[in-house]
Amino acid sequence: MTYPLGLNLAGRAVLVVGGGSDAARRTRSLLAGGALVDLVAPDLHDTLRDLTSSPGLTWHERAFRPDDLDGAWLVFLHVSDSGERERVALAAEERRVLCVADDAAPGPDRAADTRAPVTQVPVTETRVAQDRVFQAPVTQEPGTVALVGGGPGDPGLLTVRGRQLLADADVIVADRLGPTDLLPELARHARIIDVGKRAGYHKYTQDRINETLVEQAKLGLRVVRLKGGDPYVFGRGGEEVEFCRAHGVATQVVPGVTSAISVPAAAGIPVTHRDMTHGFTVITAHQQLRHVPYRDGHTLILMMGVRGLEHNAELLMTAGYPADTPVAVVERGWTPTQRTTVAQLDTIARAAREREVTAPAVIVVGRVAALAQKSCATPGPQESAQEG
Repeated sequence: MTYPLGLNLAGRAVLVVGGGSDAARRTRSLLAGGALVDLVAPDLHDTLRDLTSSPGLTWHERAFRPDDLDGAWLVFLHVSDSGERERVALAAEERRVLCVADDAAPGPDRAADTRAPVTQVPVTETRVAQDRVFQAPVTQEPGTVALVGGGPGDPGLLTVRGRQLLADADVIVADRLGPTDLLPELARHARIIDVGKRAGYHKYTQDRINETLVEQAKLGLRVVRLKGGDPYVFGRGGEEVEFCRAHGVATQVVPGVTSAISVPAAAGIPVTHRDMTHGFTVITAHQQLRHVPYRDGHTLILMMGVRGLEHNAELLMTAGYPADTPVAVVERGWTPTQRTTVAQLDTIARAAREREVTAPAVIVVGRVAALAQKSCATPGPQESAQEG
C-alpha cells in the first residue's frame, strides 16, 4: 500500500513525535500502510491511545530523545511547542533523517514556529530512498464515502468507528444536527462542507448533496457524510448510498444512536416498558399522518412533527387514541437546552403553543410518556413542565 505522501512505507521504521489528534490520524494511516511505528509522547489523545495495542506500533511514554532517531527512516513531527519542534528537527537534520511536520498554525493548542528547519514534503510527489530525494510518478487511489451516524448531537454518543473515520477524512459533508463541535479538534485537516437543512431553508438540495459526495470521492478523497442520528432512520442514507454506488464509489455505513430512542431516554422515557408497552413505532410526521391504528400497550414516536402537532393529535384521537393518552415533546435532546413538555393528547397542542415549542423535537405518544417527569438522563440542565 502506498502512503498518501507517495512514500512506500511498508516495513519501514517511522518515528512519530507527539500524542495529539493530528498524531492519531497520522499514526493510523501509517499502520494501514504497513509501517513500523515508534510513537514518542508522554501523554496520548484518546483516539491515539486506542491504537497502542495495534501490531507494528511501539509507544514510548516519555519526551523525545535524540537516540529515538536511530534506525528511523522518516520522522513525523506533531508537537505544538516551538522549542520541542526545533529540537527534534535539528536532531533529525544532523542524522540526515527526513522530518515532516504538520502545519502548526497558531491556535489555542498550537504554537506557530517558523524557525525549525523542517522539510515540507509535497503531497503525493516525493519518494525517499537512502539519502536522496527524487520525483516519483503521482498515483491516485480511488476515493471513498462513509456515512457516519453522529447520534443526537452529544459528542459522547458518537461511535468509536465514527470518530476514527472523521479523524482520517479529507472532506466532511456535515448536517446541522450532527456533533459538529468535534470537528475543529478531531478533523483538523479536513475540508468541511456544511449542507445543514433548516425549516424552510435548504442550502443544498438532496440531489446536490448526492452529487457533492461523488464529486469529492472522484478526486481520490476520503469523504465522510456526517449525519445526525442514524443514516438509515429518516436520514436519507439509503438514497445517498445508492447514488454513490451507481457512480462507482465505494461506500460504508456506520450506524449512529438514533434520536428516536435516545432523545426520549434523555428525558427519562423508555420507549418500551414491561408493565406499560411491549413495542414502538417510529413515524415521520412532518407531513400528514396516514393509517395510524390505535394499539394499547404500544408507543408511537413522531419525528419532525412539531409544526403539525395539533392536526396529528386530532388524527390520532380519530384513529382511536383516548384523549387522556400521555404525550411528551422533547426539544433539543442531549443538549444543555433540552426541554420537555408533557400533556394529554387533547391538550398537548395548546401546551406546546404556550411554551413556544420549536424543532428539533421528538414526540412520544403512549403511557410511557408520563414517565418523563420522574427522571432525566441528559448531561446538561433540563427544563420540564407537565399539564394535566
